[in-house]
Amino acid sequence: MNDDDDVKMSPLSQRFEQDGKVVYIEIYDDGEGGWLLEVVDEDNNSTMWEDPFDSDEDALAEALAAIAEHGIDTLIGPA
Repeated sequence: MNDDDDVKMSPLSQRFEQDGKVVYIEIYDDGEGGWLLEVVDEDNNSTMWEDPFDSDEDALAEALAAIAEHGIDTLIGPA
């Protein structure tokens, strides 16, 4: 069994599309009572928030707020 088998993903993790572009909002348990937030684009580029969130709802709200404020392109890396 590898470490990936032990990752507890939030049911709030989701595919998000805006302006014909797609990212995957991945929220997972940090094993210490917090939730980690990572956004992955279709080319597997990743944007990871450094600090854990108190809840998976907070993590999702942060991802959606970042997209609303800065646009989806800020979370998409090079092809």
